[in-house]
Amino acid sequence: MTSETKRNWKPATALVHGGTQRSAFGETSEALYLTQGFVYDSAEAAEARFKGEAPGFIYSRYANPTVDMFERRMCELEGAEDARATASGMAAVAAALLCSLGAGDHVVAARALFGSCRWIVETLMPKYGIETTLVDGTDIDAWKSAVRANTKLFFLESPTNPTLEVIDIAAVAAIANECGARLVVDNVFATPLQQKPLALGAHVVVYSATKHIDGQGRCLGGVVLSDKAWIDDKLHDYFRHTGPSLSPFNAWTLLKGLETLPLRVRQQTESAARIAGHLACHPAIERVVYPGRNDHPQADIVARQMTGGSTLICFDVKGGKSAAFSFQNGLDLVRISNNLGDAKSLITHPATTTHKNLAEAARLELGINAGTVRLSVGLEDADDLIDDLDRALARAA
Repeated sequence: MTSETKRNWKPATALVHGGTQRSAFGETSEALYLTQGFVYDSAEAAEARFKGEAPGFIYSRYANPTVDMFERRMCELEGAEDARATASGMAAVAAALLCSLGAGDHVVAARALFGSCRWIVETLMPKYGIETTLVDGTDIDAWKSAVRANTKLFFLESPTNPTLEVIDIAAVAAIANECGARLVVDNVFATPLQQKPLALGAHVVVYSATKHIDGQGRCLGGVVLSDKAWIDDKLHDYFRHTGPSLSPFNAWTLLKGLETLPLRVRQQTESAARIAGHLACHPAIERVVYPGRNDHPQADIVARQMTGGSTLICFDVKGGKSAAFSFQNGLDLVRISNNLGDAKSLITHPATTTHKNLAEAARLELGINAGTVRLSVGLEDADDLIDDLDRALARAA
């Protein structure tokens, strides 16, 4: 195998060429290695590889040439030393959080989390004796006050799902460093193109590659990125023995998605900004939250740590749940789906889908109201999307 030599490439170039390994056939596209295992020239060679004395792959559950290319390319994009790709975004979150924790440890997490992430923090961790505290992620003093002698991990997503709060990553990382904890950041909504958590001081970054990285509704995937020492000491054995591995076919699909990621995210962000501005003036809309707007509650932090406003918009339809449902049902172009980051524009009602398991008081605390919807802007023409939204809002009214 040969590998592309890394240069000081810009992201768009790295996303086409980074991490590529070519076989003796010299293929243009990345090779797809659909294999479970690998063979050795001798018993001695097998022993040396298992002992780590000789390079090479052993079993696709924890290492595969196609998956390795995806991991390397993500490392170049993120600026990370090492990575492990997983079967889904939630597999990445679970691995990143659980691999270094044990009974008696304490975790501080932002309360604004995707429903499944919050379930891991609130429900799963306590079953294994891990103590947890949820805080208002935008309140830096709340992070400081939550620290205990046994605090080992901080966890947040920014922008948050679905209300697009933005948390000061550098400030939270500083607190984590003071108490000897590690900060894990779910960077899905910003994408690695619009926010660099590691550069801001975070220790671990996770992605649902199902979202923007694939970006075309084809497959599931996830990835955990960090420094090599943490990957080797904490994540590797957990990953190797619990088996949340990414399929080589999905890795190949995600490699193809990375090639067009900058083009897609740029177009989606531009359209999202236009649509957010239009909705903010619409009489049927009560509230619009978009990180690219000056009226965003954390606009100063957005300007400091993000290079784009996101491809998602959160807004409240006047009239509560019935109006929000009528609005969604009246859409022709935008489709109802709980996914995001797709080439197709997608909309969901968080209170009855992604965050339905939260108590009503908890949802309201997060700003998820009965009329709240989350719009993931796709690659359609922005004018067509605006027309579709306007028609649906008129029907709902």
